Amino acid sequence: MPNGIIIAVAIVLIVVAAVISHFVTVSNLKKNADSKIGNAETKAREIIDDAVKTAEAKKKESLLEIKEESIKNKNELEKETKERRAELQRYEKRVLSKEEALDKKADAIEKREAGFTAKEEQLRQREAKVEELSKQRVQELERISGLTSEQAKEYLLKTVEDDVKHDTAKMIKEMEAQAKEEADKKAKEYVVTAIQRCAADHVAETTISVVQLPSDEMKGRIIGREGRNIRTLETLTGVELIIDDTPEAVVLSGFDPIRREVARIALEKLIVDGRIHPARIEEMVEKAQKEVETMIREEGETVALEVGVHGIHPELIKLLGRMKFRTSYGQNALKHSMEVAQLSGLLAGEIGLDVRVAKRAGLLHDIGKSIDHDVEGSHIQIGVDLCRKYKESATVINAVESHHGDVEPETLIACIVQAADTISAARPGARRETLETYTNRLKQLEDITNQFKGVDKSFAIQAGREIRVMVVPEQVSDADMVLMARDIAKQIEYELEYPGQIKVNVIRESRVTDYAK
Repeated sequence: MPNGIIIAVAIVLIVVAAVISHFVTVSNLKKNADSKIGNAETKAREIIDDAVKTAEAKKKESLLEIKEESIKNKNELEKETKERRAELQRYEKRVLSKEEALDKKADAIEKREAGFTAKEEQLRQREAKVEELSKQRVQELERISGLTSEQAKEYLLKTVEDDVKHDTAKMIKEMEAQAKEEADKKAKEYVVTAIQRCAADHVAETTISVVQLPSDEMKGRIIGREGRNIRTLETLTGVELIIDDTPEAVVLSGFDPIRREVARIALEKLIVDGRIHPARIEEMVEKAQKEVETMIREEGETVALEVGVHGIHPELIKLLGRMKFRTSYGQNALKHSMEVAQLSGLLAGEIGLDVRVAKRAGLLHDIGKSIDHDVEGSHIQIGVDLCRKYKESATVINAVESHHGDVEPETLIACIVQAADTISAARPGARRETLETYTNRLKQLEDITNQFKGVDKSFAIQAGREIRVMVVPEQVSDADMVLMARDIAKQIEYELEYPGQIKVNVIRESRVTDYAK
């Protein structure tokens, strides 16, 4: 047998053996796989059965829980529903009771309305009847009086107005006459006597002082290099120096008159000395201050001696001296205090009071004005504090406190000081006014009086202290004159500012003129 065939047969046998071996192996693997799959399916069925049993058990438990919860909720809902129904029933009963009450009220209101309607008709009938009777009465009155209702009303009002005016004027005259019968006579005597026996000089201070220079060259020396001299002088004295084109003069301007006086004396000393530089200026200002302080003390002592008031505290003496440099409405405060002291003494002597106490109170009544630029408060309060501080008597303190009417006077001396202060301030020429202010006040006085009905002419006389009003006799009666004078005085007080008082004199006269031929 050839080798090729043997080899081929061997290869075929090998292939066949391999195929058989493969099929055997596959068959064994399949059997093993089938056995494993069978086991797995069995386990799976067991697991599924267990899961189904567990799920059914859980389901039954859940259904039981849900059923119990549902029953519980149902019970609660039924309970709540019962409560709501009970509440609604209560509300329904209340609404029904209210409806019944409203029905009753509506019935009552309808009955009242019916009654009101009937009464309203009755009232209308009565009103018509009353109106008819009133018309008949008015017609009968008009027939009897011969006047219409408007004429009668006007006549009645005019009659009542005339009676009221007459009674009012009569009452005012009686009251004024009763109040002034004794006081007016005595007051005139005292005031006239005091004014005749007391004459005081009047000095009107201003806010500037003028220093004369020997030549205009001195202006440059006062100014100094780069203005150092004038700045030093202004700083030390607190006063402004005005150096302008005024020939041979320097103006000192300052609100405080004492500082202005210090600056004036210091500048005059520097001009006389001729050496003007900051150190010399400081030295001269100190000397001027000492000189002014000495002058103030001496002035206070002189005034106290001249008035005749002794035993005043030295500090009050200095404050009195400071009042020489203080003005009020252009009136020198020290001269005014001297005048008030003299007047108070004269008035006190006339009525038998202590003249020394009256003079003392009059001299110190404005003492607060000496430092009212430096101390806060009114000059009255400052003066009271000063008098208490330096142990003045209660009479003097009350006179100082009440001289402007801020408090009630407690003694006759306080009343005397109040009167003397008014007299001194109201004395013609005592207080300086510009010509323009003076003429404007006279014109305003005449304008105020001319606007009243029935005034023919008016004249301001006695430097505006009196206004004379001429009235038309046919338009203004004697009773009307009293009311007119009072109204004019009130109008003047309301519209004008003036020192003292203004006399309103209303004149009504009838004139008959004839000619002899």
